[in-house]
Amino acid sequence: MRHLISGHKLGKQPAHRRAVLRNLVTNLIEKERIQTTVLRAKAARPLAERMITLGKRDSLHARRQAAAFLMTPGATQKLFSDLAPRFADRPGGYTRIIRSGWRIGDGAELAILEFIGSNLKKKEKKTRKRQTEEAPEEEKEAAAQK
Repeated sequence: MRHLISGHKLGKQPAHRRAVLRNLVTNLIEKERIQTTVLRAKAARPLAERMITLGKRDSLHARRQAAAFLMTPGATQKLFSDLAPRFADRPGGYTRIIRSGWRIGDGAELAILEFIGSNLKKKEKKTRKRQTEEAPEEEKEAAAQK
């Protein structure tokens, strides 16, 4: 039974675990969607929700607390300017975890951790330049000479 056991150790020392979770939350705030393991997503979710709550307070003390936890000033700026106003009328539950299969290398279960209402930005497809008709003819001539 798991009585009074809270949090996830993630198989890391406390300083490393804190660094991993700070990086996850910072990347989540910057990109609004990250892919990680299910256990890391479950461990990072309460921290991300706490950051949104700090953003909704929008006081100097809240800004300093968020800046002390987040790794980049850009993430702190985005938290207070974009994300906090988006969730101003929502009392909680700012993130969702979507299970997305298993990692090929070690079989770890993967999940997508994202903010509610984040839009998926599709990558633009690069167009390949088609070869001119002369290139295949040259190859045919080279093959015929051999």
